[in-house]
Amino acid sequence: MVMGEPTWTREKLQLLVQREIGDYKLIVVSNRQPYVHDLIGGELSYASPAGGVTTAIDPLMQECGGTWVAFGGGRGDWLAVDETNRIQVPPDDPSYTLKLVWLSEHQQQGYYYGFSNEGLWPLCHNAFIEPTFKTSDWEMYREVNREFATQVLDEIDGRPAAVFTQDYHLALLPRLLREADPDIITGQFWHIPWPTYEIFRICPWADELLDGLLGNDLLGFHIGDHCDNFMEAAARVLGSQVHDEYNLVYHKEDPTLVRQFPISVDFEGISLESQSPEVAAEAESLIEKMGLEDKIIGLGIDRIDYTKGIPHRIRAFGRFLEKYPQYIGKVVFIQAGVMSRTDIGAYQLLAEQVDEELEKVNSRFGMGDWAPIMYLPDDLPAVTLAAFRRMAHFCVVSSLHDGMNLVAKEYVASRFDEDGVLILSPFTGAASELTDAVIVNPYATDDFADAICEAVEMPYEMRHERMVGMRSVVEENNIYNWAARLFVDLMQGTRRSRRPIRSF
Repeated sequence: MVMGEPTWTREKLQLLVQREIGDYKLIVVSNRQPYVHDLIGGELSYASPAGGVTTAIDPLMQECGGTWVAFGGGRGDWLAVDETNRIQVPPDDPSYTLKLVWLSEHQQQGYYYGFSNEGLWPLCHNAFIEPTFKTSDWEMYREVNREFATQVLDEIDGRPAAVFTQDYHLALLPRLLREADPDIITGQFWHIPWPTYEIFRICPWADELLDGLLGNDLLGFHIGDHCDNFMEAAARVLGSQVHDEYNLVYHKEDPTLVRQFPISVDFEGISLESQSPEVAAEAESLIEKMGLEDKIIGLGIDRIDYTKGIPHRIRAFGRFLEKYPQYIGKVVFIQAGVMSRTDIGAYQLLAEQVDEELEKVNSRFGMGDWAPIMYLPDDLPAVTLAAFRRMAHFCVVSSLHDGMNLVAKEYVASRFDEDGVLILSPFTGAASELTDAVIVNPYATDDFADAICEAVEMPYEMRHERMVGMRSVVEENNIYNWAARLFVDLMQGTRRSRRPIRSF
């Protein structure tokens, strides 16, 4: 934890920001916006997308009054902004500026769906989906990164500034900012895995991506392995000097501090939400409507993505019922999660594969109107997801590769009753922290089936002991701890790293 503090809270994070920011203007940059405006029945409304980044950075921005630059993707965004494409947020209590960047459909297709999600996403995830690299997509990725740089520099307007960029959509932005103004402090958090050198060099523009990211003063990943992979790529692709002892990479005589910052969730907020009367009532209603009385409930909550191992868990649940037929009719699995990136062929094939696997299991083990797997590929309300977490006897996270996976931590945080079992893939960043989970390889179908049986049959004393251990980990290393560590390293560590270090 940062500087020996007790558990971090929103309020402590705000005090830290107040102390450290000084005269610097804080600029956060991301593809996704923290507040999305919609038009419903001709009326303008807004919502804040769920997710760890918004949860952590929104209070930080509210305290320091900076600017968040993001793509304006909401149907009502153009009505909400002023003539300079800015709006004060949060709408109910404005305290910082949201500046929206407009992208054409052509730009979105090349930059977002093309290079970012048909190229970088499969490149960085070991899910055996071949990445697609098109020169036209790459050119659009470069163009959009340049547009973001223009908008950020317009916000800075020559003042002292710290720019904190999110994720893989904007890998070229830091170098563009560094070249325009070397005094800008730049930090970036890469939310997905970083592949090994052998995989990364597949990208035709590997050198330019690395050069862009090494424009940062600070570059963060979830786990140490991803830091190591990045530093090896920098050394072997660019010939950069790597200072292992300090996790420093020197490129063009500028240092970049490369560190691990395991992201987390708002433990207290999720725990309190799970205890609320609204969630309790929703859970009671769902149990009645879905016929789940006296059933052992398993749960998966995922965006429908090929990295999440959803077909693997469906096959494993079918194998569980085959190996342990005494649980047919007694154990139900709920798979919830919204479809995503449906314009991309690999996701269309995944949807078909999920449907096929579901049909196999439900047709074989279903009885009358009852099916062992209930599939809900919808954008469910937050209260419904919270109720499912509260109801579930066990939760399955079977990612084939994941930088962290916050579903695992959300399930743990929601279990205020200190009960429940987490089945977790070893190919997630979360597995290195949540060691009291039942860890199982999603490719090993028989082992996976046995892990489900272990979760179903685990005695209460063991479930309680393991859940208490995992809750302690998530509570201590919560989302505000993540943001505080990043912010301290951005504002203090990067200043130190700019000092010359002996040659090596």
